[in-house]
Amino acid sequence: MNTKISLIGVPTDIGAGMRGASMGPEALRVANIIPTLEAHGLEVQDRGNLVGPANPWLPPVDGYRHLNEVVAWNQSLHDAVYAELQLGRMPIVLGGDHCLGIGSISAVARHCRDTGKKLRVLWLDAHADFNTNSLTPSGNIHGMPVACLCGFGPQALIEIGGKVPAIQAKWVRQIGIRSVDQGEKRFVHEQGLEVFDMRYIDEMGMRAAMELALALMDANTHLHVSFDVDFLDPDIAPGVGTTVRGGPNYREAQLCMEMIADTGRMASMDVMELNPALDERNRTAEVAVDLIESLFGKSTLMRK
Repeated sequence: MNTKISLIGVPTDIGAGMRGASMGPEALRVANIIPTLEAHGLEVQDRGNLVGPANPWLPPVDGYRHLNEVVAWNQSLHDAVYAELQLGRMPIVLGGDHCLGIGSISAVARHCRDTGKKLRVLWLDAHADFNTNSLTPSGNIHGMPVACLCGFGPQALIEIGGKVPAIQAKWVRQIGIRSVDQGEKRFVHEQGLEVFDMRYIDEMGMRAAMELALALMDANTHLHVSFDVDFLDPDIAPGVGTTVRGGPNYREAQLCMEMIADTGRMASMDVMELNPALDERNRTAEVAVDLIESLFGKSTLMRK
């Protein structure tokens, strides 16, 4: 695994239905993400925060809220992530809301095309984020990034990264899903997205879900982890704008992260939707940093 880490803060809630995710990057820094990673022998460079348009807080137009601003933030994030990958570093995106997955993952996909690598995307989330402007109940673009990446969305968003679609649905594994809008359900099914929802995890266990989600990767696979903090049960992670009860508990989340770490293949990641305005004394940020530490090999024992 790459030991050179670059943190990229993206302080915007432009795609969300509630303000506050713009404060997420600072909350993660306050929760000591830098010294925590450095303690594992990683070389961490904090690239600071990207700058972009303010949130105008307007109603949707043609089923999209704040489309121009969302495009601007995602283009600038794409450029930042792509630059770090070209430098041979591992970008960790500190969000911001999950619409930013478009810029981040389109850059990773572009890098994989450049280098001839296969891409696997793990989408840890309560939501499938596979809406379109005709399906969305809200127009909030943080409910659309996976669809946009798969080529279903407005031209200005789907072509960031230079290729449409940026990724194939079959490269994605979604974990922890428990809230999917009515029309979105059918669309997820039609597109063949591989989803390990909470029912699957309840019946089969997190271990079985993760074994399947991580199967068939090899030395030529770039693993991208897109971690929406609402993946976690709100009992342990209250600081998100779209809480859904019944998510993974602390131990299940730890197992998920440790199994990802065991592959040694993670090469980029996002931490999204942390909303300190809704948190209790930054505890959600602290849990998030704790879990990120597990992605870099924090485990109880030395394992063979």
